[in-house]
Amino acid sequence: MHSVYLSLGSNLGNKIDYIFQAKIFIKSDIGLISKESALYLSEPWGYTSHNNFINQCVEVETFLEPLALLNKIKIIENLLGRGSHSKNFYTDRTIDIDILFYDNVCYKYKDIITIPHPLLHNRRFILLPLSEIALDYVHPLFNETVKNLLLKCKDNSIVTSLDQVNL
Repeated sequence: MHSVYLSLGSNLGNKIDYIFQAKIFIKSDIGLISKESALYLSEPWGYTSHNNFINQCVEVETFLEPLALLNKIKIIENLLGRGSHSKNFYTDRTIDIDILFYDNVCYKYKDIITIPHPLLHNRRFILLPLSEIALDYVHPLFNETVKNLLLKCKDNSIVTSLDQVNL
């Protein structure tokens, strides 16, 4: 059994429902969700859009190996209306699911997958919800806890728990 941390995000349509549906697919096709953070509202990162994101991080227990996990994630994203992926630019999307950590391993396969997620330490919208469920998890490359990565993160974008937002 492998312990995996995933980031879920949506900024189109009924965002909360897309996150909810993604978790249903994760439970049926990937594994048991053992922990989940609160939902967070955040600005788009890396591009400009008027559509803010709803984000959440989850811990999943799975038997899938990294490439099989990625394939299942792509299927879930497609089922939920995610358009084509591009490494060159970001766009609005119904759902985005990223693999943040997979056990304590570092894994790279061609240009297809890199674990840990190579940008997670730069993204407050990931680190804040991740800190709720994995505060003391140690990043296998940086040898820093999620707590320390959040404290050192230079991303000043506004990320707010939905508990504190009037929707």
